[in-house]
Amino acid sequence: MKPKFNDNYKGIRCRVYLIREGDGDEVIRLNGPSSVYELVKDELIHSDREILLSVMLTVKNQLIGVETVSIGSIYATTMLPRDVFKSAILANAVGIILCHNHPSGELIPSSEDIQHTKILINAGKLLGIKVLDHLIVSNKGYQSLRDYCKFHH
Repeated sequence: MKPKFNDNYKGIRCRVYLIREGDGDEVIRLNGPSSVYELVKDELIHSDREILLSVMLTVKNQLIGVETVSIGSIYATTMLPRDVFKSAILANAVGIILCHNHPSGELIPSSEDIQHTKILINAGKLLGIKVLDHLIVSNKGYQSLRDYCKFHH
C-alpha cells in the first residue's frame, strides 16, 4: 500500500539512499592508524591534489565503507561537517577516521588541519559519531593527528 502524500507537495519527494558497492562478505577490522594507512594509501599517495576520505566504522571497529568526501587542490581540501558526516549518518557508523593526503609529501599537520579536526570532533560529538583519528598520508608514510595533537574523542 502506497502512503498518501499531502497534495501540497505535488508528488515531489526526495529520498536518500546509501548504496554499498562490492560483495561486502569480508569483515575488515581496523586496529590502529597503521591498518587504516594500509587501507587508504594506494588511493592517496599518488594523487596530485588533496583528497579527503571518511573511513566509517562499527562499534567493533569493523569497516563499513570508505567515502571520498572532497577532492581539492594541491594545497587544500574542504572539510565541512555536513559533507564529512553525511555518509556516516546514512551508514549508521559509530565512528569515523578521516584521511587526507599532502601531495608535497610533508607529514606535519598544518594549523588548518588541526583546526578543522577540532571542529569535526565537536560536530561528531553532537551527532553521536566519534572522530577516532585523522591521518595525513603521503609517499613518506602517515601522521596520526590523534597522536600528534593528543586529541581526545
